[in-house]
Amino acid sequence: MYPLARSFLFCLDAERAHGIGLSALELAYRTGTLATVTTRPASLKTRAFGVDFPNPVGLAAGLDKNGQHIDALMALGFGFVEVGTVTPRPQSGNPKPRMFRLPEHNAVINRLGFNNAGVDALVRNVERAKRHGILGINIGKNKDTPNERAAEDYIHCMERVYGLADYITVNISSPNTAGLRELQEAETLRRFIGELREVQEELGGVHGHRVPMLVKIAPDLSDEAMDAMAAVLNAAPVDGVVIGNTTLDREPIEGHKLAGEPGGLSGQPLYAKSTAVLRKMRLRLDDKIPLVGVGGILSGGDAAGKVAAGATLVQFYTGMIFRGPELIAECVTSIKRRREGA
Repeated sequence: MYPLARSFLFCLDAERAHGIGLSALELAYRTGTLATVTTRPASLKTRAFGVDFPNPVGLAAGLDKNGQHIDALMALGFGFVEVGTVTPRPQSGNPKPRMFRLPEHNAVINRLGFNNAGVDALVRNVERAKRHGILGINIGKNKDTPNERAAEDYIHCMERVYGLADYITVNISSPNTAGLRELQEAETLRRFIGELREVQEELGGVHGHRVPMLVKIAPDLSDEAMDAMAAVLNAAPVDGVVIGNTTLDREPIEGHKLAGEPGGLSGQPLYAKSTAVLRKMRLRLDDKIPLVGVGGILSGGDAAGKVAAGATLVQFYTGMIFRGPELIAECVTSIKRRREGA
């Protein structure tokens, strides 16, 4: 059924289609017809950073920024759903148009810019959800918050969502908020992560349980940058690392009419680069730090490839746009076969 829906949605502006698609998914969930558009994946229990997942295939942040469709998305069969990125205050993001499909490449360019309704709105949505599944909440900073005060924004969001999240992802790698990736530089990252880790442990004492904190990094990293970053993340230590975000690299789509559009490139052209960084970071990071492989998953084989490169869990977002919910079960099946040595 999804190929028919995709034909209609692809006739619309990408961002408008995004909203209509989520509304349709919500309607299908509420009317009990969701089973007609997806196949429930097999169980494939996976444990990472102290959390038990029903399967290792998750939804990446960005699809449901405000946590308005948590139950519908979980009902598709994802092993976990990550909402956000959310910021302390609401912000409209960058000017439209800011999202572009490249069907020839199974890719998307976006420069949304952390558009969201603010952390208080997300908290209300999460509190209303039934939440039959694992929920991650992805946090960021407001565009007008200078980097020297960035930790204040992340701490504010962490304090608000700590009691609601199964894990929290710290997004310091979006290319669409000016200067954000500067937080990945070693000395800045050391101070920043140190402050967040301290608050994480304090909140664990207040709430009576410890919520894992993951860090989401960019795929556009040199070997030297990876060396420095891994040293910081190992020393902290963080609970997990998400690899990676969208890329600024345009070489994979060179010559395309949209290649000059500013923003992050996601989808199939990102797969090789993000998987290479995943593999390299696996070699640099302590084995006790699980990795989440993201970027360019368009098939079950892609998901299994992320696991082969060192990921414990995988996520996709652009894959949902081009393949639809059937990709979830396909990825679970491929990872299961790999585990079984088939």
